[in-house]
Amino acid sequence: MTAIPATNEAKGDVVIFDTTLRDGEQAPGIALDPGEKLEIAEQLARLGVDYLEAGFPVASPGEFEAVRAIARTIEGPVICGLSRTQLADVDRCHEALAEAERARIHVFISTSPSHMEHMLKMTADQVLAEVRQGVGRAAEHVGDVEFSPQDATRTPLEFMLEVLAAAVAAGATTLNIPDTVGYGIPWDFGDLVAYVRREVPGDYVISTHCHNDLGLATANSLAGVRAGARQVEVCVNGIGERAGNAALEEVVMALATRPDQFPGLATRIRTEELARTSRLVSRLTGYQLQWNKAVVGRNAFAHESGIHQHGVLAERSTYEIMEAAAVGQSAGQIVLGKHSGRHAFSQSLEKLGIIVRGAALDAAFARFKELADRKVQLTDADLEAIVEEEVGSALEAGFALEQLEVQGGTSAVPRARVVVSRDGRRSEAVAEGDGMIDAACRAIKGATGLSAELTSFNVSSVTGGIDALGDVVVQLESEGLKASGRGVSTDVVEAAARAYLAAVNRVLRARARAGAVVATRREEATP
Repeated sequence: MTAIPATNEAKGDVVIFDTTLRDGEQAPGIALDPGEKLEIAEQLARLGVDYLEAGFPVASPGEFEAVRAIARTIEGPVICGLSRTQLADVDRCHEALAEAERARIHVFISTSPSHMEHMLKMTADQVLAEVRQGVGRAAEHVGDVEFSPQDATRTPLEFMLEVLAAAVAAGATTLNIPDTVGYGIPWDFGDLVAYVRREVPGDYVISTHCHNDLGLATANSLAGVRAGARQVEVCVNGIGERAGNAALEEVVMALATRPDQFPGLATRIRTEELARTSRLVSRLTGYQLQWNKAVVGRNAFAHESGIHQHGVLAERSTYEIMEAAAVGQSAGQIVLGKHSGRHAFSQSLEKLGIIVRGAALDAAFARFKELADRKVQLTDADLEAIVEEEVGSALEAGFALEQLEVQGGTSAVPRARVVVSRDGRRSEAVAEGDGMIDAACRAIKGATGLSAELTSFNVSSVTGGIDALGDVVVQLESEGLKASGRGVSTDVVEAAARAYLAAVNRVLRARARAGAVVATRREEATP
Protein backbone atom coordinates (compact mmCIF):
# COMPACT_ATOMS: atom_id res chain seq x y z
CA MET A 1 0.00 0.00 0.00
CA THR A 2 1.38 3.41 -0.96
CA ALA A 3 1.94 5.80 1.91
CA ILE A 4 -0.10 9.01 1.80
CA PRO A 5 1.81 12.06 3.07
CA ALA A 6 0.66 13.25 6.48
CA THR A 7 -1.33 16.47 6.39
CA ASN A 8 0.54 18.16 9.23
CA GLU A 9 4.22 18.99 9.14
CA ALA A 10 4.75 18.37 12.85
CA LYS A 11 6.79 15.28 13.75
CA GLY A 12 7.61 13.57 17.00
CA ASP A 13 5.71 11.90 19.79
CA VAL A 14 2.00 11.18 19.94
CA VAL A 15 0.88 11.78 23.52
CA ILE A 16 -1.21 8.98 25.02
CA PHE A 17 -3.88 10.36 27.35
CA ASP A 18 -5.45 7.46 29.23
CA THR A 19 -8.97 7.94 30.55
CA THR A 20 -9.67 4.36 31.68
CA LEU A 21 -10.21 5.52 35.27
CA ARG A 22 -12.58 8.32 34.27
CA ASP A 23 -14.46 7.69 31.00
CA GLY A 24 -13.72 3.96 31.12
CA GLU A 25 -15.25 3.63 34.58
CA GLN A 26 -18.43 5.29 33.30
CA ALA A 27 -19.26 2.06 31.47
CA PRO A 28 -22.45 0.49 32.89
CA GLY A 29 -21.73 -1.84 35.80
CA ILE A 30 -18.20 -0.66 36.56
CA ALA A 31 -17.60 0.79 40.03
CA LEU A 32 -13.95 0.77 41.08
CA ASP A 33 -13.05 1.48 44.69
CA PRO A 34 -10.06 3.74 45.46
CA GLY A 35 -7.73 0.77 45.98
CA GLU A 36 -8.66 -0.75 42.62
CA LYS A 37 -8.22 2.61 40.90
CA LEU A 38 -4.78 2.95 42.45
CA GLU A 39 -3.79 -0.56 41.32
CA ILE A 40 -4.77 0.23 37.73
CA ALA A 41 -3.04 3.61 37.92
CA GLU A 42 0.21 1.95 39.01
CA GLN A 43 0.05 -0.40 36.01
CA LEU A 44 -0.74 2.47 33.64
CA ALA A 45 2.39 4.22 34.92
CA ARG A 46 4.42 1.06 34.19
CA LEU A 47 2.83 0.96 30.75
CA GLY A 48 4.15 4.46 30.13
CA VAL A 49 1.05 6.57 29.47
CA ASP A 50 1.81 10.30 29.26
CA TYR A 51 -1.38 11.51 30.92
CA LEU A 52 -3.56 9.64 33.39
CA GLU A 53 -7.07 11.04 33.85
CA ALA A 54 -7.73 9.84 37.38
CA GLY A 55 -11.39 10.81 37.64
CA PHE A 56 -14.03 13.50 38.12
CA PRO A 57 -13.32 14.82 41.65
CA VAL A 58 -16.59 16.69 42.15
CA ALA A 59 -18.68 13.60 41.37
CA SER A 60 -18.52 12.18 44.92
CA PRO A 61 -16.35 12.18 48.06
CA GLY A 62 -15.06 8.71 47.10
CA GLU A 63 -14.08 9.91 43.65
CA PHE A 64 -12.30 12.91 45.14
CA GLU A 65 -10.31 10.67 47.49
CA ALA A 66 -9.39 8.28 44.67
CA VAL A 67 -8.07 11.12 42.52
CA ARG A 68 -6.16 12.58 45.46
CA ALA A 69 -4.61 9.17 46.29
CA ILE A 70 -3.45 8.74 42.70
CA ALA A 71 -2.09 12.28 42.56
CA ARG A 72 -0.21 11.70 45.81
CA THR A 73 1.18 8.28 44.88
CA ILE A 74 1.72 7.84 41.14
CA GLU A 75 4.94 9.03 39.55
CA GLY A 76 5.64 9.35 35.85
CA PRO A 77 2.42 10.36 34.07
CA VAL A 78 0.86 13.79 34.41
CA ILE A 79 -2.21 13.31 36.62
CA CYS A 80 -5.37 14.87 35.25
CA GLY A 81 -8.77 15.57 36.75
CA LEU A 82 -11.98 16.40 34.89
CA SER A 83 -14.05 19.47 35.72
CA ARG A 84 -17.09 21.30 34.48
CA THR A 85 -16.70 25.04 33.87
CA GLN A 86 -18.25 25.98 37.24
CA LEU A 87 -15.68 27.68 39.44
CA ALA A 88 -16.43 25.43 42.42
CA ASP A 89 -15.82 22.36 40.25
CA VAL A 90 -12.50 23.70 39.00
CA ASP A 91 -11.35 24.54 42.53
CA ARG A 92 -12.37 21.09 43.79
CA CYS A 93 -10.44 19.47 40.95
CA HIS A 94 -7.35 21.52 41.77
CA GLU A 95 -7.64 20.52 45.42
CA ALA A 96 -7.69 16.81 44.49
CA LEU A 97 -4.59 17.26 42.31
CA ALA A 98 -2.65 19.41 44.77
CA GLU A 99 -0.06 16.74 45.65
CA ALA A 100 0.59 15.56 42.09
CA GLU A 101 4.13 15.77 40.75
CA ARG A 102 2.60 17.25 37.57
CA ALA A 103 -1.07 18.11 37.16
CA ARG A 104 -3.57 19.02 34.45
CA ILE A 105 -7.13 20.27 34.80
CA HIS A 106 -9.44 19.16 32.01
CA VAL A 107 -12.38 21.56 31.62
CA PHE A 108 -15.42 20.75 29.49
CA ILE A 109 -18.83 22.06 28.49
CA SER A 110 -21.37 20.94 25.90
CA THR A 111 -21.55 22.94 22.66
CA SER A 112 -23.98 21.10 20.37
CA PRO A 113 -27.48 22.60 19.90
CA SER A 114 -29.07 19.44 21.35
CA HIS A 115 -26.96 19.54 24.51
CA MET A 116 -27.27 23.32 25.01
CA GLU A 117 -31.05 23.24 24.63
CA HIS A 118 -31.96 20.06 26.51
CA MET A 119 -29.18 19.69 29.10
CA LEU A 120 -27.58 23.06 29.81
CA LYS A 121 -30.57 25.31 29.09
CA MET A 122 -28.01 27.88 27.93
CA THR A 123 -27.58 30.20 24.97
CA ALA A 124 -24.42 30.32 22.86
CA ASP A 125 -23.31 33.53 24.62
CA GLN A 126 -23.76 31.93 28.03
CA VAL A 127 -21.68 28.92 26.96
CA LEU A 128 -18.90 31.22 25.73
CA ALA A 129 -18.93 33.06 29.06
CA GLU A 130 -18.68 29.74 30.92
CA VAL A 131 -15.69 28.68 28.80
CA ARG A 132 -13.80 31.90 29.51
CA GLN A 133 -14.61 31.66 33.23
CA GLY A 134 -13.84 27.96 33.74
CA VAL A 135 -10.68 27.75 31.63
CA GLY A 136 -9.42 31.03 33.09
CA ARG A 137 -9.86 29.73 36.64
CA ALA A 138 -8.06 26.46 35.78
CA ALA A 139 -5.18 28.44 34.28
CA GLU A 140 -4.81 30.31 37.58
CA HIS A 141 -4.23 26.97 39.31
CA VAL A 142 -2.02 25.08 36.82
CA GLY A 143 -0.06 25.79 33.67
CA ASP A 144 -1.46 22.72 31.88
CA VAL A 145 -5.15 23.14 30.98
CA GLU A 146 -7.18 21.07 28.54
CA PHE A 147 -10.53 22.15 27.13
CA SER A 148 -13.20 19.96 25.50
CA PRO A 149 -16.35 21.15 23.67
CA GLN A 150 -18.56 18.15 24.43
CA ASP A 151 -20.37 16.68 21.39
CA ALA A 152 -18.03 18.55 19.06
CA THR A 153 -18.89 16.49 15.97
CA ARG A 154 -22.52 17.67 16.17
CA THR A 155 -21.61 21.29 16.95
CA PRO A 156 -21.95 23.93 14.19
CA LEU A 157 -18.42 24.51 12.92
CA GLU A 158 -18.25 28.27 13.27
CA PHE A 159 -19.54 28.20 16.85
CA MET A 160 -17.06 25.50 17.79
CA LEU A 161 -14.20 27.56 16.37
CA GLU A 162 -15.38 30.55 18.42
CA VAL A 163 -15.52 28.44 21.59
CA LEU A 164 -12.07 26.93 20.99
CA ALA A 165 -10.53 30.34 20.31
CA ALA A 166 -12.03 31.62 23.57
CA ALA A 167 -10.55 28.65 25.44
CA VAL A 168 -7.06 29.31 24.04
CA ALA A 169 -7.34 33.00 24.90
CA ALA A 170 -8.32 32.05 28.46
CA GLY A 171 -5.27 29.79 28.90
CA ALA A 172 -6.02 26.35 27.41
CA THR A 173 -2.87 24.56 26.25
CA THR A 174 -4.62 21.50 24.79
CA LEU A 175 -7.78 21.58 22.66
CA ASN A 176 -9.63 18.28 22.60
CA ILE A 177 -12.13 17.42 19.85
CA PRO A 178 -14.49 14.89 21.44
CA ASP A 179 -16.67 12.69 19.25
CA THR A 180 -18.84 12.20 22.32
CA VAL A 181 -21.57 10.11 20.67
CA GLY A 182 -19.45 8.27 18.10
CA TYR A 183 -20.95 10.23 15.20
CA GLY A 184 -17.72 10.81 13.29
CA ILE A 185 -16.55 9.16 10.07
CA PRO A 186 -12.74 8.93 9.65
CA TRP A 187 -12.25 11.17 6.62
CA ASP A 188 -14.73 13.73 7.93
CA PHE A 189 -13.27 13.68 11.44
CA GLY A 190 -9.75 14.08 10.03
CA ASP A 191 -10.88 17.09 8.01
CA LEU A 192 -12.42 18.59 11.16
CA VAL A 193 -9.15 18.25 13.11
CA ALA A 194 -7.16 19.77 10.25
CA TYR A 195 -9.61 22.67 9.98
CA VAL A 196 -9.41 23.43 13.70
CA ARG A 197 -5.62 23.35 13.58
CA ARG A 198 -5.63 25.76 10.65
CA GLU A 199 -8.33 28.20 11.81
CA VAL A 200 -7.81 28.51 15.58
CA PRO A 201 -4.75 30.64 16.33
CA GLY A 202 -2.49 30.01 19.29
CA ASP A 203 0.09 27.68 20.77
CA TYR A 204 -1.71 24.49 21.77
CA VAL A 205 -1.79 20.72 21.21
CA ILE A 206 -4.82 19.32 19.44
CA SER A 207 -6.34 16.12 20.83
CA THR A 208 -8.91 13.48 19.86
CA HIS A 209 -11.46 11.73 22.08
CA CYS A 210 -13.49 9.22 20.04
CA HIS A 211 -16.34 6.93 21.04
CA ASN A 212 -17.16 3.65 19.36
CA ASP A 213 -20.90 3.82 18.65
CA LEU A 214 -20.28 3.05 14.96
CA GLY A 215 -17.21 0.90 15.62
CA LEU A 216 -14.95 3.69 14.31
CA ALA A 217 -13.29 5.07 17.45
CA THR A 218 -9.79 3.81 16.61
CA ALA A 219 -10.13 4.72 12.93
CA ASN A 220 -11.31 8.25 13.79
CA SER A 221 -8.46 8.68 16.30
CA LEU A 222 -5.88 7.66 13.71
CA ALA A 223 -7.46 9.98 11.13
CA GLY A 224 -7.09 12.77 13.68
CA VAL A 225 -3.40 11.97 14.16
CA ARG A 226 -2.79 12.09 10.41
CA ALA A 227 -4.54 15.46 10.34
CA GLY A 228 -2.30 16.96 13.03
CA ALA A 229 -3.58 15.80 16.41
CA ARG A 230 -0.70 14.99 18.72
CA GLN A 231 -2.67 13.69 21.69
CA VAL A 232 -5.05 10.72 21.60
CA GLU A 233 -7.48 9.97 24.42
CA VAL A 234 -7.98 6.24 24.92
CA CYS A 235 -9.14 3.53 27.33
CA VAL A 236 -7.59 0.13 27.98
CA ASN A 237 -9.65 -2.56 26.20
CA GLY A 238 -11.78 0.18 24.64
CA ILE A 239 -14.13 0.33 27.65
CA GLY A 240 -16.29 3.37 28.32
CA GLU A 241 -19.77 4.86 27.91
CA ARG A 242 -22.16 2.83 25.73
CA ALA A 243 -20.03 1.10 23.05
CA GLY A 244 -16.80 2.38 24.61
CA ASN A 245 -13.84 4.55 23.66
CA ALA A 246 -10.90 4.24 21.32
CA ALA A 247 -8.82 1.31 22.57
CA LEU A 248 -5.36 2.24 23.83
CA GLU A 249 -3.76 -0.98 22.57
CA GLU A 250 -5.24 -0.58 19.08
CA VAL A 251 -4.13 3.02 18.60
CA VAL A 252 -0.64 2.36 19.95
CA MET A 253 -0.01 -0.74 17.84
CA ALA A 254 -1.46 0.82 14.70
CA LEU A 255 1.08 3.64 15.01
CA ALA A 256 3.87 1.15 15.73
CA THR A 257 2.94 -1.29 12.97
CA ARG A 258 2.30 1.23 10.17
CA PRO A 259 5.10 3.83 10.31
CA ASP A 260 4.62 4.26 6.55
CA GLN A 261 1.25 5.87 7.28
CA PHE A 262 2.45 7.88 10.30
CA PRO A 263 5.98 8.96 9.33
CA GLY A 264 8.09 10.28 12.20
CA LEU A 265 5.42 9.58 14.82
CA ALA A 266 5.72 7.28 17.82
CA THR A 267 4.38 6.80 21.34
CA ARG A 268 6.32 6.21 24.54
CA ILE A 269 4.21 3.19 25.52
CA ARG A 270 6.05 0.07 26.74
CA THR A 271 4.08 -2.23 24.48
CA GLU A 272 5.24 -5.42 26.20
CA GLU A 273 3.01 -4.34 29.14
CA LEU A 274 -0.16 -4.14 27.01
CA ALA A 275 -1.47 -7.66 27.62
CA ARG A 276 -0.81 -7.45 31.37
CA THR A 277 -2.58 -4.10 31.57
CA SER A 278 -5.52 -5.48 29.61
CA ARG A 279 -5.89 -8.47 31.93
CA LEU A 280 -5.73 -6.30 35.06
CA VAL A 281 -8.40 -3.89 33.80
CA SER A 282 -10.61 -6.79 32.72
CA ARG A 283 -10.30 -8.48 36.11
CA LEU A 284 -10.96 -5.39 38.24
CA THR A 285 -13.78 -3.97 36.12
CA GLY A 286 -15.47 -7.35 35.60
CA TYR A 287 -15.64 -6.64 31.86
CA GLN A 288 -14.56 -9.82 30.10
CA LEU A 289 -12.53 -9.37 26.95
CA GLN A 290 -14.00 -10.79 23.76
CA TRP A 291 -11.80 -13.55 22.35
CA ASN A 292 -11.29 -11.78 19.03
CA LYS A 293 -10.29 -8.42 20.56
CA ALA A 294 -7.50 -6.87 18.52
CA VAL A 295 -3.97 -7.00 20.00
CA VAL A 296 -4.86 -8.32 23.48
CA GLY A 297 -7.66 -10.82 22.84
CA ARG A 298 -7.26 -14.56 23.45
CA ASN A 299 -7.40 -15.24 19.70
CA ALA A 300 -5.26 -12.29 18.56
CA PHE A 301 -2.34 -14.64 17.80
CA ALA A 302 -4.23 -17.93 17.51
CA HIS A 303 -4.61 -19.91 14.28
CA GLU A 304 -6.99 -22.77 13.47
CA SER A 305 -7.11 -22.81 9.65
CA GLY A 306 -4.73 -25.42 8.25
CA ILE A 307 -3.34 -23.00 5.65
CA HIS A 308 -2.71 -20.33 8.29
CA GLN A 309 -1.19 -22.85 10.70
CA HIS A 310 1.20 -24.18 8.07
CA GLY A 311 2.29 -20.65 7.19
CA VAL A 312 2.85 -19.54 10.80
CA LEU A 313 4.77 -22.72 11.66
CA ALA A 314 7.05 -22.05 8.69
CA GLU A 315 7.42 -18.29 9.26
CA ARG A 316 5.53 -16.18 11.80
CA SER A 317 5.17 -13.12 9.57
CA THR A 318 3.06 -15.00 7.00
CA TYR A 319 -0.07 -14.38 9.09
CA GLU A 320 1.02 -12.16 11.99
CA ILE A 321 1.68 -8.46 11.39
CA MET A 322 3.22 -7.82 14.81
CA GLU A 323 5.36 -9.75 17.27
CA ALA A 324 3.17 -11.31 19.95
CA ALA A 325 5.94 -10.87 22.52
CA ALA A 326 6.01 -7.14 21.73
CA VAL A 327 2.56 -6.78 23.30
CA GLY A 328 3.07 -9.36 26.07
CA GLN A 329 1.20 -12.15 24.29
CA SER A 330 2.21 -15.73 23.37
CA ALA A 331 3.24 -16.16 19.74
CA GLY A 332 1.88 -18.52 17.12
CA GLN A 333 -0.82 -20.21 19.19
CA ILE A 334 -2.00 -23.23 17.21
CA VAL A 335 -5.61 -24.12 18.02
CA LEU A 336 -6.68 -27.56 16.86
CA GLY A 337 -10.17 -27.81 15.39
CA LYS A 338 -11.95 -29.02 12.29
CA HIS A 339 -10.09 -26.50 10.09
CA SER A 340 -6.63 -27.62 11.22
CA GLY A 341 -4.16 -29.40 8.95
CA ARG A 342 -1.98 -32.49 9.28
CA HIS A 343 1.18 -30.46 9.87
CA ALA A 344 -0.28 -28.57 12.87
CA PHE A 345 -1.70 -31.84 14.26
CA SER A 346 1.72 -33.50 14.10
CA GLN A 347 3.45 -30.47 15.67
CA SER A 348 0.94 -30.41 18.55
CA LEU A 349 1.54 -34.09 19.25
CA GLU A 350 5.30 -33.54 19.32
CA LYS A 351 4.89 -30.77 21.92
CA LEU A 352 3.19 -33.39 24.09
CA GLY A 353 6.09 -35.79 23.51
CA ILE A 354 3.99 -38.00 21.19
CA ILE A 355 5.99 -38.89 18.08
CA VAL A 356 4.06 -40.69 15.34
CA ARG A 357 4.97 -41.02 11.68
CA GLY A 358 3.71 -42.50 8.44
CA ALA A 359 0.61 -44.70 8.50
CA ALA A 360 0.18 -44.25 12.26
CA LEU A 361 0.04 -40.49 11.84
CA ASP A 362 -2.42 -40.82 8.95
CA ALA A 363 -4.72 -43.00 11.06
CA ALA A 364 -4.54 -40.69 14.08
CA PHE A 365 -5.15 -37.61 11.90
CA ALA A 366 -8.19 -39.20 10.26
CA ARG A 367 -9.63 -39.97 13.69
CA PHE A 368 -8.84 -36.41 14.82
CA LYS A 369 -10.75 -34.95 11.85
CA GLU A 370 -13.71 -37.19 12.60
CA LEU A 371 -13.85 -36.00 16.21
CA ALA A 372 -13.16 -32.36 15.33
CA ASP A 373 -16.34 -32.25 13.25
CA ARG A 374 -18.28 -33.00 16.44
CA LYS A 375 -16.26 -30.95 18.94
CA VAL A 376 -15.31 -27.28 18.56
CA GLN A 377 -11.83 -27.57 20.11
CA LEU A 378 -9.84 -30.60 21.21
CA THR A 379 -7.69 -30.60 24.35
CA ASP A 380 -4.34 -32.26 25.08
CA ALA A 381 -6.25 -35.06 26.78
CA ASP A 382 -8.29 -35.59 23.61
CA LEU A 383 -5.10 -35.86 21.55
CA GLU A 384 -3.65 -38.41 23.95
CA ALA A 385 -6.85 -40.45 23.75
CA ILE A 386 -6.83 -40.36 19.93
CA VAL A 387 -3.25 -41.65 19.74
CA GLU A 388 -3.92 -44.25 22.43
CA GLU A 389 -6.94 -45.49 20.47
CA GLU A 390 -5.34 -45.52 17.03
CA VAL A 391 -1.71 -46.36 17.82
CA GLY A 392 -2.05 -48.29 21.08
CA SER A 393 0.75 -46.49 22.93
CA ALA A 394 0.86 -47.29 26.66
CA LEU A 395 0.48 -44.37 29.01
CA GLU A 396 2.99 -43.80 31.80
CA ALA A 397 1.47 -44.41 35.23
CA GLY A 398 0.75 -41.10 36.93
CA PHE A 399 0.57 -39.70 40.45
CA ALA A 400 -2.66 -39.98 42.41
CA LEU A 401 -3.72 -37.46 45.06
CA GLU A 402 -4.08 -39.33 48.36
CA GLN A 403 -4.37 -36.48 50.87
CA LEU A 404 -4.63 -32.70 50.85
CA GLU A 405 -4.63 -30.50 53.93
CA VAL A 406 -4.55 -26.69 53.80
CA GLN A 407 -4.40 -23.96 56.41
CA GLY A 408 -4.90 -20.23 55.88
CA GLY A 409 -6.73 -17.14 56.94
CA THR A 410 -6.17 -13.43 57.39
CA SER A 411 -3.53 -13.81 60.11
CA ALA A 412 -1.69 -17.00 59.12
CA VAL A 413 0.68 -17.83 56.29
CA PRO A 414 -1.14 -20.20 53.88
CA ARG A 415 0.25 -23.71 54.21
CA ALA A 416 -0.50 -27.02 52.49
CA ARG A 417 0.40 -30.67 53.03
CA VAL A 418 -0.08 -33.23 50.26
CA VAL A 419 0.44 -36.96 49.92
CA VAL A 420 0.63 -38.47 46.44
CA SER A 421 1.21 -42.05 45.30
CA ARG A 422 2.66 -43.66 42.21
CA ASP A 423 3.27 -47.35 41.52
CA GLY A 424 2.40 -48.12 45.15
CA ARG A 425 4.92 -45.62 46.55
CA ARG A 426 3.76 -42.64 48.59
CA SER A 427 5.41 -39.23 48.72
CA GLU A 428 4.63 -36.34 51.06
CA ALA A 429 5.52 -32.64 50.98
CA VAL A 430 4.62 -29.45 52.85
CA ALA A 431 4.82 -25.94 51.42
CA GLU A 432 3.80 -22.35 52.07
CA GLY A 433 2.46 -19.95 49.43
CA ASP A 434 0.81 -16.61 48.66
CA GLY A 435 -2.56 -18.33 49.11
CA MET A 436 -3.90 -21.79 49.81
CA ILE A 437 -4.00 -22.68 46.10
CA ASP A 438 -0.43 -21.51 45.61
CA ALA A 439 0.67 -23.48 48.70
CA ALA A 440 -1.08 -26.65 47.44
CA CYS A 441 0.58 -26.37 44.01
CA ARG A 442 3.99 -25.81 45.60
CA ALA A 443 3.50 -28.87 47.80
CA ILE A 444 2.59 -31.00 44.78
CA LYS A 445 5.69 -29.74 43.01
CA GLY A 446 7.76 -30.88 45.99
CA ALA A 447 6.05 -34.25 46.30
CA THR A 448 6.33 -35.12 42.61
CA GLY A 449 9.77 -33.62 42.07
CA LEU A 450 8.68 -31.97 38.80
CA SER A 451 9.96 -28.45 38.26
CA ALA A 452 7.41 -26.62 36.12
CA GLU A 453 6.09 -23.10 35.57
CA LEU A 454 2.37 -22.42 35.90
CA THR A 455 1.56 -20.45 32.73
CA SER A 456 -2.24 -20.39 32.85
CA PHE A 457 -4.88 -20.72 35.56
CA ASN A 458 -8.62 -20.48 35.03
CA VAL A 459 -11.44 -21.22 37.46
CA SER A 460 -15.16 -21.32 36.70
CA SER A 461 -18.37 -22.61 38.24
CA VAL A 462 -19.90 -25.78 36.81
CA THR A 463 -23.21 -25.29 38.63
CA GLY A 464 -24.95 -22.51 40.50
CA GLY A 465 -25.51 -21.98 44.21
CA ILE A 466 -23.34 -22.10 47.31
CA ASP A 467 -22.54 -25.79 46.70
CA ALA A 468 -21.37 -25.14 43.13
CA LEU A 469 -18.65 -27.29 41.64
CA GLY A 470 -15.44 -25.43 40.94
CA ASP A 471 -13.86 -26.29 37.58
CA VAL A 472 -10.14 -25.42 37.38
CA VAL A 473 -8.00 -25.67 34.24
CA VAL A 474 -4.25 -25.04 34.43
CA GLN A 475 -1.36 -25.18 32.01
CA LEU A 476 2.23 -26.01 32.96
CA GLU A 477 5.46 -25.67 31.03
CA SER A 478 8.51 -27.78 31.87
CA GLU A 479 11.67 -27.83 29.75
CA GLY A 480 9.79 -26.86 26.60
CA LEU A 481 6.88 -29.25 27.14
CA LYS A 482 3.41 -27.81 27.75
CA ALA A 483 0.52 -29.69 29.30
CA SER A 484 -2.88 -28.78 30.65
CA GLY A 485 -4.81 -30.34 33.50
CA ARG A 486 -8.35 -30.10 34.79
CA GLY A 487 -9.81 -30.65 38.26
CA VAL A 488 -13.38 -30.46 39.55
CA SER A 489 -14.49 -30.28 43.18
CA THR A 490 -16.85 -28.44 45.51
CA ASP A 491 -13.62 -27.15 47.12
CA VAL A 492 -11.81 -24.85 44.68
CA VAL A 493 -8.46 -25.50 46.40
CA GLU A 494 -8.87 -29.23 45.88
CA ALA A 495 -9.98 -28.65 42.27
CA ALA A 496 -6.84 -26.58 41.67
CA ALA A 497 -4.62 -29.26 43.24
CA ARG A 498 -6.18 -31.99 41.11
CA ALA A 499 -5.79 -29.87 37.97
CA TYR A 500 -2.13 -29.17 38.77
CA LEU A 501 -1.43 -32.85 39.42
CA ALA A 502 -3.19 -33.86 36.18
CA ALA A 503 -0.92 -31.47 34.27
CA VAL A 504 2.14 -32.90 36.06
CA ASN A 505 1.13 -36.41 34.95
CA ARG A 506 0.78 -35.27 31.35
CA VAL A 507 4.27 -33.72 31.41
CA LEU A 508 5.72 -36.96 32.79
CA ARG A 509 3.94 -39.03 30.12
CA ALA A 510 5.22 -36.70 27.43
CA ARG A 511 8.78 -37.06 28.71
CA ALA A 512 8.42 -40.86 28.82
CA ARG A 513 7.24 -40.96 25.22
CA ALA A 514 10.03 -38.69 24.06
CA GLY A 515 12.58 -40.90 25.86
CA ALA A 516 11.14 -44.05 24.29
CA VAL A 517 11.42 -42.54 20.83
CA VAL A 518 15.06 -41.57 21.41
CA ALA A 519 15.88 -45.09 22.69
CA THR A 520 14.21 -46.67 19.65
CA ARG A 521 16.16 -44.46 17.26
CA ARG A 522 19.42 -45.39 19.01
CA GLU A 523 18.63 -49.08 18.66
CA GLU A 524 17.83 -48.61 14.99
CA ALA A 525 21.15 -46.79 14.49
CA THR A 526 23.19 -49.57 16.17
CA PRO A 527 25.02 -51.70 13.52
